[in-house]
Amino acid sequence: METALLLVVVAAVVGGVELLVRRTGGSAPLVLVLVGVVASYLPFVPPVVLDPELVLVGLLPPLLYASALRTSLVDVRSDLRPIALLSVGLVAVTALVVGLVIAALLPVPLAVGIALGAVVAPPDAVAATAVARRVGLPRRVVTVLEGESLLNDATALVLLRTALVAVAGAVSAAEVGARFLLAAGGGVLVGVVVAALAGRLRRRLDDEVLDTTLSFAAPFVAYLPAEEVGASGVLAVVVTGLLLGHRSPVQQTARSRIAERLNWRTVQFLLEGGVFLLIGLQASDVVGGALAGDLGLGRTLLVCGAVLAVVVLVRLVYVAVALPLAGLVGRRAARGAAGDGGSAPEMDRDVGSDGRADGPSWRVVAVIGWAGMRGVVTLAAAASLPASTPQREVLVLAALVVVGGTLLLQGTTLPQLVRALALPPPDPGEDALVHAAVLDRTRRAAERRLEQVRREEDSDDVVDGLRERLRRRGDVAWERLGRGGDHRSPGRAWARLRLEMLDAERAELLAVRDEGRAPDEVLRQVLAELDVEESLLDAAVARDDRTGALRAPVAGSCRHLRDAPAPAEDVVPAGGEGGELGCQGCLALGERRWEHLRQCLACGYVGCCDSSPHQHAQAHARTERHPVIRSAEPGEAWRWCYVDRELG
Repeated sequence: METALLLVVVAAVVGGVELLVRRTGGSAPLVLVLVGVVASYLPFVPPVVLDPELVLVGLLPPLLYASALRTSLVDVRSDLRPIALLSVGLVAVTALVVGLVIAALLPVPLAVGIALGAVVAPPDAVAATAVARRVGLPRRVVTVLEGESLLNDATALVLLRTALVAVAGAVSAAEVGARFLLAAGGGVLVGVVVAALAGRLRRRLDDEVLDTTLSFAAPFVAYLPAEEVGASGVLAVVVTGLLLGHRSPVQQTARSRIAERLNWRTVQFLLEGGVFLLIGLQASDVVGGALAGDLGLGRTLLVCGAVLAVVVLVRLVYVAVALPLAGLVGRRAARGAAGDGGSAPEMDRDVGSDGRADGPSWRVVAVIGWAGMRGVVTLAAAASLPASTPQREVLVLAALVVVGGTLLLQGTTLPQLVRALALPPPDPGEDALVHAAVLDRTRRAAERRLEQVRREEDSDDVVDGLRERLRRRGDVAWERLGRGGDHRSPGRAWARLRLEMLDAERAELLAVRDEGRAPDEVLRQVLAELDVEESLLDAAVARDDRTGALRAPVAGSCRHLRDAPAPAEDVVPAGGEGGELGCQGCLALGERRWEHLRQCLACGYVGCCDSSPHQHAQAHARTERHPVIRSAEPGEAWRWCYVDRELG
């Protein structure tokens, strides 16, 4: 009963803190740690002992696996050099410097100090990315932080085990290197094998429940054999998650991907929050054990403060030196700092490019250097220190101070630092631009496949209906490039009306259920169909609300875009009563049915967009063979080439 009650309380507190943070702002990991610290001193709260094996075997694999599933393998591979320098080099340097400081302040061997250094070296994947995404960092910076946090745990745990072996006896440099190579190479190999086996099995599963069961088992299937053979279980889990996440579009059904995504979001949310709450609940026991030692309060505080200062300063100095050498702080990273987040430049040229100027590289260095919050791995690794370790209580307290101190010092000030350095978040308007171009490319692929697979007996009405559905989806995406939340757009009106219709359908379905006129299984199937459609509409409306008008052009590479005149700040009225800006084709017909306006850069003709009934801009381009149009909406400067179908 006590365990069940504890789980219920933890879930309730995690949910309550998340609601509070969403409404008031702040860092959920920090708030949960503080709540746990306060609760640990309440007399009616029973002592909670954090079992290191429970964390390292039971909690860490699913947490890392969930993060790896959402991490782009392509992005990690493109920034592997800076990620490796941070996840391997920075961990080793931090462990060594902390070890030297501890050996100077405490009567312990250097190996014990290096063991503590390995404990406090790895930033936490949850804490770092939670703050990074909340403040809206450029995507490339988030990718580096996520990649570092996923891989540095393996380095830290290998160093910790090696240091503990050195405490018991001599360890040569060759042995340290061999251990690391075995851990890294073996972890990668086990991860690749498990991902390959899981992928083959996943292709044979067409049931989302079985597929999700396989997904829940995957991190433990990767972790346990790797640890058994002396390899890094952490690295095996990360590699498995990265590969399965990358291959999921071809190995899973759509239903399985949706189920896996929702289930892992729930599991990750509860585990992350529960872990930070448990960290705080250790406070009273850890502090009491340290103060009961023979060092005294002053010296204990000196050691804890020194370790915290070293951890923060070493990261700042190392990042300032290593990242420029790694090439992260250069053309590509500066583009990410300018706001594109690194997505558009790496895409195919049909999708477009951001074309923004490079930004000051030191801003990226400052943010990555300051984003070094520690978390659950640090405290779990500290708890795993053997009871015979000299000054163990003080070392565990120092690890707790590093966790709480970095969350408080860096976690709360990182948003202010990002704003002070003027690092803009990914632009939703540019995301909408890329989104529309990607959909246009997929539409063309779908149309080509349709022509390949259609049969003679397939009616024209069916084929035309499919083409119309593709066109409507693309039109809705292009409408977002108009005025970002324009409620008058056809797509927005269609979504609003369809949601009302779905409400009526659901109400009628409930009436049929209450009357007992249909089997419950059939009613649930109908309800599931309505829910899927409504969830898609809700997601589209939410995306519209986040999309702002485009203010900056996206450079194109086709010759038509290069040769076209630069878009003017204001479009000169071309036709329309009293100089009013309007579609010349619609006005000639005596109609005013345009949605958005486009202007030909060759002759200045103003026509209505492809979402409008007559599509005069496209008709003009086909008739006059003028390739490039621009948006004629206020504040927009993007262009489109009809010949090469490229944005600019």
